[in-house]
Amino acid sequence: MTCAACAARVQKKLNGLQGVSAAVNYATGTARVTTPAGLPARELVAAVERAGYTAREPEDGQPGDEDAADERDAARDAAYLKRRLFVALVFFVPLTDLSLMLSLIPSLRFAGWQWLLVGCAAPVALWCAWPFHRAALKNARHGAASMDTLVSLGVIAACGWSVYAMFVLDRAERGGSFWQLLIHASGGGIYLETAATVTTFLLAGRLYEARARRVAGQAMRELAAAGASDAGLLGPDGTEWRVPASSLRPGDRFVVRPGEAIAADGEVVFGQSAIDRSMMTGESAPGEAAEGDSVVGGTVALTGRLVVRALRTGQDTQLSQLIRLVENAQAQKAAVQRIADRICGVFVPAVLGCAVLTLAGWLLAGSPAGHAVSAGLAVLIIACPCALGLATPAALVAACGRGARLGIFIKRYQALESSRSVRVVVLDKTGTVTTGRMSLAGVLTCGEASRADVLRYAGAVEHASEHAVAAAISAAARSETGPLPEVSDFRALPGLGARGTVDGRAVVVGRETLFAEHGMTAPASLAAHCRAWEEAGCTAVLAGWDGRVRGAVAVADTIKPSAAGAVARLRGLGLHPMLLTGDNEATAQAVAAAVGIEDVIAGTLPADKAAVIAGLQARGHQVAMVGDGI
Repeated sequence: MTCAACAARVQKKLNGLQGVSAAVNYATGTARVTTPAGLPARELVAAVERAGYTAREPEDGQPGDEDAADERDAARDAAYLKRRLFVALVFFVPLTDLSLMLSLIPSLRFAGWQWLLVGCAAPVALWCAWPFHRAALKNARHGAASMDTLVSLGVIAACGWSVYAMFVLDRAERGGSFWQLLIHASGGGIYLETAATVTTFLLAGRLYEARARRVAGQAMRELAAAGASDAGLLGPDGTEWRVPASSLRPGDRFVVRPGEAIAADGEVVFGQSAIDRSMMTGESAPGEAAEGDSVVGGTVALTGRLVVRALRTGQDTQLSQLIRLVENAQAQKAAVQRIADRICGVFVPAVLGCAVLTLAGWLLAGSPAGHAVSAGLAVLIIACPCALGLATPAALVAACGRGARLGIFIKRYQALESSRSVRVVVLDKTGTVTTGRMSLAGVLTCGEASRADVLRYAGAVEHASEHAVAAAISAAARSETGPLPEVSDFRALPGLGARGTVDGRAVVVGRETLFAEHGMTAPASLAAHCRAWEEAGCTAVLAGWDGRVRGAVAVADTIKPSAAGAVARLRGLGLHPMLLTGDNEATAQAVAAAVGIEDVIAGTLPADKAAVIAGLQARGHQVAMVGDGI
């Protein structure tokens, strides 16, 4: 498809099938179709082909496979247009300069000057404008017209009339032989620079549009990149081999090693690991997964080896559902764009009719043929860029570009139109209100141990661990106490903590249950303070050595310094802020209290967040959702 009129024609063909409801999006090159049961997809493809276009079904496979193919197609189209635009510019610039100079200063004209203009215009009007000519010919074979029809007719008419004016009208007015006119034709009524101008500017517009379409797919590519490309399939005899993740089926067992993305939604049948679920829940602290726990495709195993039984694969995974949420968002159009698309559906035949009526009107009024053709050509040339179809999305793109420079990425044009009536602002937590990075929140000691001792020993053990909490403790310890001592006999205990030997002392760092296993009990005051930390949204870790608990360390996701002020400014604008997060209730409430938010909804997955927003909208609220990442 090359314009909004193309999309309107494809949509009309699809909706002409009995029981079919289709919405065609020109920007994304996709059609979302609802069909009656039993209607094969090949009939939809055939209907599109009868309209003069091509189509294919989405293939079963990994999320984003289709988007990767579309990215390659868009890159190829952009390169194709770039080559033709470069050649057009090479000839367009001297053509317009010469045409203007020789038209304004006749004394500068030389024998055959008009042929120099023809030589500059021919490559632009023929080779550079070929994409418009080809599309117009294809439309004509199917009895249709599009913006390409106007462009092609305008370029051909401008060049054809110029040649006619040079060698027919000029000869009739001045006389002389054909060979004399080849050299001395006056060049009156030449529109060659017009044809070159239209071609060059529209090629530039098409190239800009092709690049914009590639950017529009970036959210999809980021989501697709979160999924695993392959998986270690485990056979009945225990042998393992790598297979494409798209070939996994429910019931298959596959292996996930530290650092790998989980290839499908499933259940852990063997092993333990810390799981980075931030992609799905936004929770900054990894969660533990062990036998019997559910895991989600696209999340990442951080520590131990897992064997997972696949429950949902391919298009049924939560990651695929998340991608479909983004697809649905991108398939929608702004109200002003829908109006423009409807008008573009009848715009082309209306312009052609106006051009013919203009020509006929001037001829019937007794004007010379040259003047009549010039007037008709003016209608055709002015209309061929289709100002409405081009300017509407261009204005939206310009607004989005301005927003991007101010740090605002506008992905849905409806948001731009409806932002003036927003009354409720829903804020994500991780990465929006908070930084998304764990940092030291507090240190407590007991007995003779000092703060430096607790950080030094705990940091040395945690430095050998891959856990996000461990990384925050070791980073804080290095910052406060300097280089950390080496740890020996290190052992990570998934879900509990870690232990090792530092400076000859057996050091244990972790949860209270781990210390109970080693016969150590935290003092009542220290245990109470740890519970208070947990209620405030922190993660508390005990540290001990030589058979006694020596202290505790708390880490937490840090609230952004600007968050409280931003919430206060939202309230000042008459907006009602809410906090919506995948994190636990205690953490969410603590963060909300710190920044001045009263309404909190915690423990929500991406699809649940969409349902919460829909519920607020159903109650009549105009909602803005503020989040980060994918």
